[in-house]
Amino acid sequence: MKIMTAIKRVPDYNLRVRPLPDQLQVDLRNVKMSINPFCEIAVEEAVRIKERGIASEVIAVSIGEDACKEQIRVALAIGADRGIFVKTNAEIQPLASAKILYALYRQEQPDLVILGKQSIDGDNNQTGQMLAGLAGLPQGTFASAVTFAEGAVTVTREVDVGLETIKLTLPAVITADLRLNTPRYLTLPNIMRARKKEMTTIALDSLNVDVTPKIELLGVASPTQRQPCTFVNDAVELVDKLTNEARVL
Repeated sequence: MKIMTAIKRVPDYNLRVRPLPDQLQVDLRNVKMSINPFCEIAVEEAVRIKERGIASEVIAVSIGEDACKEQIRVALAIGADRGIFVKTNAEIQPLASAKILYALYRQEQPDLVILGKQSIDGDNNQTGQMLAGLAGLPQGTFASAVTFAEGAVTVTREVDVGLETIKLTLPAVITADLRLNTPRYLTLPNIMRARKKEMTTIALDSLNVDVTPKIELLGVASPTQRQPCTFVNDAVELVDKLTNEARVL
């Protein structure tokens, strides 16, 4: 079995990002960048499946500028066997990502594609579903557990009312939720070995994929400052405040 997984370069989740003065983009100057947490979980799960002897190869894919190679190296240090870097300076939105991954899916013919359920910069939660639609593959989103038996994969999904278990025939697309696993700590020997692993660079133009943006970003803004909590002594005072001091949010 061959597994393909995708990773995205995003601002580190421990940081608080701020908009630029024109409020049209997020200020990423001198901001620490990391692998998207959900993508890291997806890579970890792919590597664990290989370690159980179910898969024979794990491929890590990233799309973007040259700096994305750093995140591919992280995936290789986790345990992925080789990386594919799709180089582009263009803005890549979820549909474009899905189209690029579909082109690579047709080239690599993996038995399973595991993605993070969403990236923490856009929180769109769209790429996995779009990829499954383009490829005509069954999908298991928001996965919190994955097991294999008789050429199929069983996925436990986190849904609004609890947990749902579905069975997918392979090939399939799975998107990883937070509770699927805890990524391993990267050791120095694994980081050093990752430098020797294969990483192929592909120009976006060679894939013949239309990545024209379909969504227009109108602006970004910092979250509204929370108002301080006010304590009341009794129900009468509460009703008075709700009646006379209530504001339309």
